[in-house]
Amino acid sequence: MIQEQNFNARPDASGGYKVDVSRGSNVDRVSSEWFSRPDDERYLSLDDLFASVKGRAERSRSRTVESAAIRVEAHRDNPEKLGLILPGADEPIAPTHWSFGQLSSLVSAPAAYLRQLPAPLAGINLQYGLTNHRAEQIKTLETGDGRTELRAVTGPDYGRIYDHELVSSVQRIAGNGRGDARWKVPGVLDWSTGIYNPRVDITKDTTTLYASDRDVFLFLVDDLNPIEAGLLPDGSPDLYFRGFYCWNSEVGAKTLGIASFYLRAVCQNRNLWGVEDFQEIKIRHSKYAASRFAHEAAPALTRFANSSPASFIDGIRASREKIVARTDEDREEFLRKRGFSKAETGRIVETVLAEEGRPPESVFDFVQGITAVARSKPQQDTRLVMEGKAKVLLEKAV
Repeated sequence: MIQEQNFNARPDASGGYKVDVSRGSNVDRVSSEWFSRPDDERYLSLDDLFASVKGRAERSRSRTVESAAIRVEAHRDNPEKLGLILPGADEPIAPTHWSFGQLSSLVSAPAAYLRQLPAPLAGINLQYGLTNHRAEQIKTLETGDGRTELRAVTGPDYGRIYDHELVSSVQRIAGNGRGDARWKVPGVLDWSTGIYNPRVDITKDTTTLYASDRDVFLFLVDDLNPIEAGLLPDGSPDLYFRGFYCWNSEVGAKTLGIASFYLRAVCQNRNLWGVEDFQEIKIRHSKYAASRFAHEAAPALTRFANSSPASFIDGIRASREKIVARTDEDREEFLRKRGFSKAETGRIVETVLAEEGRPPESVFDFVQGITAVARSKPQQDTRLVMEGKAKVLLEKAV
């Protein structure tokens, strides 16, 4: 019987539940965001995040101009800053750090070097590049908020998906992101007890809703409804919950993307632990990006949010039941045929033996051993290759 919520694992006084994070993969993408975001890029609710990025879009305009028609000047009242005068504009606008880099790249000028020069000298060099470089049509994104800023310089076919469009899609399934719907900002794992507490105060330090002048990033989970998928060696339930993160840049800094997965816990540093069934969609901001977002990414997010965990649980069950090795020779042959070295084979078998109290027999045993060894690899490429092999094994078992 599939359990949408686990009733066997009794919550502790905080309402949390015991989890085993020694299994599955470790994903640090959210933690990287958490470490790098200053306070003014952290939001406590989806409503606040949406209001910010939507208001920014409403104060913006996009147009296509000729690169050779752009004039560069140093501000008289501030010789440390450059201004740009675009065709049809009377007043100069200020490039952001990001758009200055884009404009410099357009004319093959080293942006880092130009930023070190006095504004008049940097302006002369940039103007020379714009005037003498082959004229191109470029698409600008200009935003006014007291002063007008040039936020982006892209090619004319850049398919802009605004940050607020992604946030709005998330709001349809997550409400405010604070627990008024199933999807919410995650709780925290207590390492000392192994208890995951899904209910923590949402503060600047715990939030996973971020936006800067060049991107937006959101991570939400359904951790109030843990899913039981089999048992741990001690007979307690192996609990998971669903999660996803998504990102976008309306100024061309990155693609739009959505990653969905099952996981066992989120720690205070926002590392994801015990991740299984990781799936990812990326959409480049090409000419038809907006159409692809409407027809692919947004519906995929809704499908995942509303889907039953039946297929995931069935897959875990099938991999547990599929016995592929009964002897040491079987185990070595099974792993060596799948491209693992003799040293890796030994480590995988030893890891399962240490964690399960017996050598690996089922596909699930091998998958857990492989991902555990992968986590110990310092090289990211090596980790990804090993985790990819584990994923293929699991998919074939299903």
